[in-house]
Amino acid sequence: MPPRSFNDWGLESSISDAIVDLGWSEPTEIQSEAIPVARGGKDVVGQARTGSGKTGAFGIPILERCEPSGSTQALILCPTRELAVQVAEEMTLLQGKKGLVIETVYGGTDIEKQAKLLGGGVDIIVGTPGRVIDMTKRGHINLSGIEIFCLDEADRMLDMGFFPDVFWIVEKMSKRKQTLLFSATFPQEVLDASDEFTDDPVHVMSEDLEVEVPEIDQFAIKIGRINKMWGLGRIISNMEESDQMLIFTNTKRMVDMLDERLERQGVDSASLHGDMAQNKRERILDGFREGKKKILVATDVAARGLDVDGITHVVNYDLPDETESYVHRIGRTGRMGRSGQAWSFVGSSEMGLLDKISNTWGMEIPIVDPPQLTPGSREMARYKEDWDELSDSFGMVTVRLSLREGEASKYSIASWIVKEARVPEVAIGEISLGEEESTVEVHVKKASYVIDVLKSRDFKGKKLEPAIVS
Repeated sequence: MPPRSFNDWGLESSISDAIVDLGWSEPTEIQSEAIPVARGGKDVVGQARTGSGKTGAFGIPILERCEPSGSTQALILCPTRELAVQVAEEMTLLQGKKGLVIETVYGGTDIEKQAKLLGGGVDIIVGTPGRVIDMTKRGHINLSGIEIFCLDEADRMLDMGFFPDVFWIVEKMSKRKQTLLFSATFPQEVLDASDEFTDDPVHVMSEDLEVEVPEIDQFAIKIGRINKMWGLGRIISNMEESDQMLIFTNTKRMVDMLDERLERQGVDSASLHGDMAQNKRERILDGFREGKKKILVATDVAARGLDVDGITHVVNYDLPDETESYVHRIGRTGRMGRSGQAWSFVGSSEMGLLDKISNTWGMEIPIVDPPQLTPGSREMARYKEDWDELSDSFGMVTVRLSLREGEASKYSIASWIVKEARVPEVAIGEISLGEEESTVEVHVKKASYVIDVLKSRDFKGKKLEPAIVS
């Protein structure tokens, strides 16, 4: 039976007093499962989300096992500097008067200042992989003497491409005695890593893994990459003066590109991603919270922990790969009882992913046309025929023709198109003859030209009236 209070564990007095000062009375589910095992020195693989109390779950056992000696005994790796700062702050509070020196090590800040802090003697380091490696190579961190290693939010590490760095760091910790690995989800790569990093670990899980799905209006627009800006302009034109929009993309590069394109269109937007200096990001967030900026473009990682009540619109410019990320994204709007809208741009190859999202969370996400442009507004981009989006997995586009069965044969249609448009026979695919109309498949690379030819010439004295079947 899990303990009803932290007192049941007989924790060190400094930590026990700090827990009382923090107002913690009962351990959370993941703390009840993980703390006794970790205190016993065993490796732990835990499944828990942010906000479930997992910092305490690994932080309390680490704090207990470390002594204020000035030599680094534990390393905690986090995917972002925000999380590293948050973990370090919470552990500093949890240790109470024990006297451990806990320092953060992350990119985007002066490396010499961080080196100076480490030079004074550090007991626990909380950092991001890239900067930990950099400081190790410069001789400011000695990984070989560290006995406790914790990998926090392993799935995010994987998403951000940090796993090669994590492996490099782990290999250098030759005296490692205990490993604690926490993740909200366990993709195969994380499972493989847990086997490699840990020694006969105890698997623990918080059963409180439910994600609250916000009650807001959700829509999806079937649209290809080249027309996303056109669709975004339509949504922006329908915003009220007091509305605020959060746009998600999957990469930092796309954040910068989209922000730049919006600025060129005269939209007062701002961008947020992991490569920005911390003080700059805080300025941007403060400005958005105060309503100085109407639109913020961000990655999932940068927007983690973003709490702005005024957001009325969320746009998934890129659909996220993880179904849970979708729920966290759209949950940024509709706060404090306000109404909210979530729009997702979905390419033809992503329809299965949209179905997976809606089925996983029991949501209805109707596919709709982009909203009409409001009177007096102008288009942000010209709509273009997106052949790649219209083609199937074999690269074929289906064209409708005003030919009925009996007016032509499949062979005569194919031969005529090859001759008139001067295209190779392999560019013409399946031909279907119907009672009212017929269809012909044309390879995407030749589709535009073939359609122009079909529009300008008659087939046996008959207009073909070609039209794309979307």
